[in-house]
Amino acid sequence: MESSKQAVKVSNNYWMKVVALFFVGWILMYATRTIFNPIMGIIGENFGLSNTQLGLANSIFFLTYAIAQVPFGVIGDKIGRKLVITIGFLIMGVMTYFSGLATTFVMFLVIRAMAGIGQGAYYGPQYALSTESIPKSKLTLGTAIINSGMAFGTSGGYLLSSKLVLENGEHWSRPFFIMAIPTIIVAILFYTLLKEKVIRPEDEAKVVETDAVGNKVSFKSIISNKNLLAAFILCFTSIYANFVIITWLPSFLIAERGFAGTSVGFISSLVPWASIPGALIFARFADKSGSTKKLVYLLVPLAILSVFSIAFVTNRTLLIAVLILYGLTGKLALDPIVVAYVTKNAPKGSLSTTLSAYNFIGMSGSILAPYITGFLADTVGSMKIGFYLACILQVIGLIVFAVLAKDTKEEA
Repeated sequence: MESSKQAVKVSNNYWMKVVALFFVGWILMYATRTIFNPIMGIIGENFGLSNTQLGLANSIFFLTYAIAQVPFGVIGDKIGRKLVITIGFLIMGVMTYFSGLATTFVMFLVIRAMAGIGQGAYYGPQYALSTESIPKSKLTLGTAIINSGMAFGTSGGYLLSSKLVLENGEHWSRPFFIMAIPTIIVAILFYTLLKEKVIRPEDEAKVVETDAVGNKVSFKSIISNKNLLAAFILCFTSIYANFVIITWLPSFLIAERGFAGTSVGFISSLVPWASIPGALIFARFADKSGSTKKLVYLLVPLAILSVFSIAFVTNRTLLIAVLILYGLTGKLALDPIVVAYVTKNAPKGSLSTTLSAYNFIGMSGSILAPYITGFLADTVGSMKIGFYLACILQVIGLIVFAVLAKDTKEEA
């Protein structure tokens, strides 16, 4: 028999602490992912790998990450979200450290797969906890601030491994060892600082007795909701394009645009840095307007144009400009808007499960993008075709969202 979780009354500023803590969580989540990407070539030389095999290393990580989403979301709804997040972060920290100890490619794949499982515990439970804590009038903005940790983490991972390995010539394992330590520390902070179920000051008049309402919501019933299905497909196509860029942009800059050393990490970091003001500005607009579709119609076409241009343009100044444009309008700017849309359409009592389903389907794009792009690069002899395929998928996602989704206003 499932036990009830007593709601805890919190202060007005508790939500700010939640946002700050989860912001740091996303920094570590993305930094532990992206430290691999600038040094893929060196690791490939060390283990004798092709682009396809290097893509597989990323795809295996995101395969286990995606598969773990839904079960961890369900477990979080049942036994407690902060416990699930804590355990996941501990696994992620330990496996990140062990990644640097791998002596064969197979061992590296297995360890990275286990790190992916640890990361799979974060998304659904995290956004469920933050959604319950952030005032409704600031939900999209608060989510955007949390999401901006992805940008800091992506940039930090790029710069750390570029500086240590590409410029200073240190062993490829060093960034993995460094990132493991703060990850384990933050896992402990999650368990000690987070509240499992909260009553916001704005909700004091409402009676909140238990964390579960007893309704069983199946995965099938979630994806049969047209609004949710449209958001899931849009998320998939957006994440596919994003992970083509996150995974292969450093290698693309080295092999096809002539960048070298720390400049690779710096130029690649333009995307996540530009995403921070983009996410905050558009999230604020979303909170005020309440219209998801208008923002989707603005952001996605610009993201498609920028992804196409990354592969097409050869002028370095213009390349920098389109990278910034993608940062302003791409996945990290779009995500808080779509996450807020999903929370408004999620079945009652299954928010963590719905968010995990959303990210499971979306992150399937991160499984496919690294491997397919690597395979196409080996087959065609250029990574550009991978960027063009990402554009086509984004067009499909935009059309599906336009046909299926309806704007959902927050109830007063």
